[in-house]
Amino acid sequence: MAAPMKIGQIFRQKMSSSISEGVKTQGTTFVVSFRGISSAKMNVLRKDLKRKKADVHVAKTSVSRIALKEAKFETLSGYVSGQTALVLSNSDASEVSKILVKFAKDYEGFVVQGGVLNGDVLNPDQIKTLSDLPSREVLLAKLMGTMNAPLVRFASGLNAKTRDFMSILKQKSEKGGS
Repeated sequence: MAAPMKIGQIFRQKMSSSISEGVKTQGTTFVVSFRGISSAKMNVLRKDLKRKKADVHVAKTSVSRIALKEAKFETLSGYVSGQTALVLSNSDASEVSKILVKFAKDYEGFVVQGGVLNGDVLNPDQIKTLSDLPSREVLLAKLMGTMNAPLVRFASGLNAKTRDFMSILKQKSEKGGS
């Protein structure tokens, strides 16, 4: 008969499976390390990320590595070192990365180590580039503006021809009426 598991083992196993499942189901995962960051500052970060529908999971290094390996992201587990947190989100990755990169600029002990975006592993430079991109809403607005511009020009052209024709008819009627 197997020995009963201790509470700590059960907790680590549940935490590992929770993180692993989150990494598999969420579209975006970021691995961050933090050293010398107060819990008050981390709570501010958590609140900012919560507004963007992202969750922060802090776990022991070994638990994080096991969870990432279970989720089939062994390469990402190489970014886990020291005090580590995983940021999981299904929302706009650009918005979440902006918050993380800004926080890293503001606080020296906070470092964005790596991440996963739709199954692709990202290094810190790629995450920085991602944070420089406009938000999804801005990109969609630009796309709609680009798609709408030819239609507006076409409608203006038709309207101008109609206006010119009406002007000619008005001149004819004024000329004929004198």
